[in-house]
Amino acid sequence: MLAAEKVTVTYGSGSSAVHALDCVSLAFDAGGLTLVMGPSGSGKTTLLSVLGCLLTPDSGAVFLQDRLVTDLSEKERGEIRKQSIGYIFQAFRLFRSLSALENILVALEITGCRGRQARDAAHGALEAVGMSDKWRLKPDELSGGEKQRVAIARAIVNDPPIILADEPTASLDSSSGVQIAELLLKLAEEEKRLVLVVSHDSRWLPFCQRTIEMRDGRIVDEMPQKSTKSANKFF
Repeated sequence: MLAAEKVTVTYGSGSSAVHALDCVSLAFDAGGLTLVMGPSGSGKTTLLSVLGCLLTPDSGAVFLQDRLVTDLSEKERGEIRKQSIGYIFQAFRLFRSLSALENILVALEITGCRGRQARDAAHGALEAVGMSDKWRLKPDELSGGEKQRVAIARAIVNDPPIILADEPTASLDSSSGVQIAELLLKLAEEEKRLVLVVSHDSRWLPFCQRTIEMRDGRIVDEMPQKSTKSANKFF
């Protein structure tokens, strides 16, 4: 469903040039949760940006559902992002002045969905993440875990086949971290989405079917994992 082929991204030039990605090739299928690990500066967030059509690589190719996307215009890649990819961020990126429901409606309005249809879809997304009773609350009235649940609802409300998450549990306590990990695993296994999580936290390991380790812009290790849904002791 999603693949990178010999992708390279370089920041800077000359003697100060840094290869954030150095000829990286990877492929991902739906129905599983993949974890990309590595220390700060390893290239994992750059990889996520390239796969999510947010950053164009210096060389190489990205394919999304068998379509070459690296040669498309920014407008065309923007349409792909709206239709096919849901993003989850460490800092939630919710509008503080809007309620949980309104934050999700913003995502729907970007795709042209408005009115009763949009409200029904937003309520449905909140229900899917266990937040249907808190739709009126604003971010400052929610816990960290609840904010991330709203962010996940926003990411899935347009029913994208691909979910990309950048350090989604880094700012959460252990209990909230487990809940978010279990929720993303459910989206992958039960709803057959492609879920890709970037994190330096090894506590994610029990929840993923595949682990990729990065260092200095390269893939240094890759292994399958057997996920378990009762991994509370790891967070």
